[in-house]
Amino acid sequence: MRTATATAAAVTTTLLGAGAAAVAVGRYAADAALRPEPGRPLPGGPKLSVHSTGAGTITLTRSLASLRPGTYGLVAPGVHAVVGPVLPDADPAPDAVVRRLVSVTHGVLHPGTRVSLTPQVHVGNPSTALGLDHADVDVPGELGALPAWFVPGIRDTWVITVHGLGSSREHPMVVMPLLHRYRLPVLDLGYRGDLGAPASPDGLGHLGESEWRDLDAAIRYAARYGARRVILHGWSTGATMALHAAERSALAHLISGLVLDSPVLDWHTTLRGLAAARGTPAVVLPLAVRAAEGRAGLRADRRPAGADPGALRVPVLIFHGPDDALAPWEPSRRLAAARPDLVTLHTVGGAGHGAMWNADPAGYEEALRRFLTPLM
Repeated sequence: MRTATATAAAVTTTLLGAGAAAVAVGRYAADAALRPEPGRPLPGGPKLSVHSTGAGTITLTRSLASLRPGTYGLVAPGVHAVVGPVLPDADPAPDAVVRRLVSVTHGVLHPGTRVSLTPQVHVGNPSTALGLDHADVDVPGELGALPAWFVPGIRDTWVITVHGLGSSREHPMVVMPLLHRYRLPVLDLGYRGDLGAPASPDGLGHLGESEWRDLDAAIRYAARYGARRVILHGWSTGATMALHAAERSALAHLISGLVLDSPVLDWHTTLRGLAAARGTPAVVLPLAVRAAEGRAGLRADRRPAGADPGALRVPVLIFHGPDDALAPWEPSRRLAAARPDLVTLHTVGGAGHGAMWNADPAGYEEALRRFLTPLM
């Protein structure tokens, strides 16, 4: 009996130890998934090799990523370039694809350089990247000053842009030329966890659950400096922040429209994707997701953004598509189907997360123009 009892105790201790270790690994993976990395491409995207460059062309490893339609940033340590569409008349090797090389912002693309595609096309600021006059401003937030770029315009409807996962204030610059043509003032917000902004108290991102309060601060800033109405244009978790602000802000009556690009409406799937992309073993993924939900304050009693279509009060334009592996588009489809009176879904095929403009710049901007015109 003593031997059996000792054996049972040993087995129990081992199981408890393994369980505690799994919980610890899950918590570690959760923190890794939630750790903000502003300005760095999301993990998990394939690395491509530069085969060669020519006059206005670049040859890359052939893959689903390098064959995506549209215009993208191309990044490596110390390198940023812009690539355009695949050139259909080129005749590369079977393992390669030729795209238009629009520009090399900095660095050199040597053969063999390992690069990644990113939705971020512009680097710098609106003046250096686009030639647009702008001011560097500080938006007072609950954690401290939030850095923002302000591009002036003559209208009293402001557009507040807010980036999402794996990007920075530079990402929304893709739509600034269009907004500037229509004389719309633009406030491009940096929020908690961004470079130059206060850190979140726990050092983690919360998929918009706490960050939306920084967007609320930006709405207050806009109202203080002359905005009579605001349009919120968010990407990824920035789109989630916009929905939260429309539902929770004391100044929600100033919001006249929402533009949601790749909105994160199913946090469980997004957290699982982030954890997996950062190397979490499949066996502890459920623990990592559960831990991340707890760490981010995404409890079962918290409704995801957009979960109540009846809460919408203003026109909404959603850019999303079936190829978004990080934020599934089915919730966007359900939201549009539930509120056809207010929600327009512009479907974009062949686009990864946050890259709806990149896949079809002309189509994106035309849909955005039609949406904005009655709201100006």
